[in-house]
This record gives sequence, C-alpha cells and structure tokens, in this order.
Amino acid sequence: MNYWLFKSEPFKFSFDDLKKAGKKGTQWDGVRNYAARNNMKAMKVGDLGFFYHSNEGLNIVGIAEVCALAHPDTTTDDPRWECVDVRYFADMPSAPTLSDVKANPKLADMALVRLGRLSVQPVTAAEWKEVCRMGGLKPAP
Repeated sequence: MNYWLFKSEPFKFSFDDLKKAGKKGTQWDGVRNYAARNNMKAMKVGDLGFFYHSNEGLNIVGIAEVCALAHPDTTTDDPRWECVDVRYFADMPSAPTLSDVKANPKLADMALVRLGRLSVQPVTAAEWKEVCRMGGLKPAP
C-alpha cells in the first residue's frame, strides 16, 4: 500500500463533502499540475491519503481511500488530465496543523513541508505513522 496527501480548499470541497459522497466516492478532479497528476496515475485502489484543508484550517482532518484508478478527468476535454476517485475512510481525532507538522523533526522532509503548493503528494510509511500518531490514530490504518 502507498500513502498520499490530498489538499483541498474547504470552501470548494471539504472533508464533510467527501463524507456525503458515500461509499461510491467522488472524482478528485480539477488537478492541473503534472506532478500531482502523475501521483494519481501511480495510485492503486485501497491506497490511503490524508485529507488536508488548505487556506482555511491548514490541517489534516481525515483519511480518504482511493476507490478507482486514474481515469480521464470529466471536468475537461483535455486528455492530458486524469484523476482518481476517493471516498471517506476515517476521521482524524485530533487534526494536526501545518504548524504541528513543520515543528516535528521527524516530518522535516515531508512533501507537505517541502512542496507546499502540490495538491496531491506522496507520503512515506514513516511519515504516515507519525502523522497518524499526532492525530490520535493508534494504530495507524
């Protein structure tokens, strides 16, 4: 299993919106960055990703599960852009903030710290466990 981080502005699409999408999930669409798109193309069904609220909150509020492999993004006619489908997996009991992540030396190399603007990022297994610990998820899923 691989781990990821999905960033969304909550006024556009929030973690509560993901919950409302139910088991079917929803497209993680609208991504127009090649690195983020390539991250989605590398995803497998069952991979997990942190759901990060950007601009408002600046915190990791929950976990999403990849439920469909990369496919054409229906929000554009441009065939270069693909997306995956994700669904709700779990709440983060205590949502770690960006400040919390930056203050943790174990997370100094995390993409969230180094590549702040990238909307879909890889997360290492060690980073996954540490963020889950910080968020009160023990053991990490």
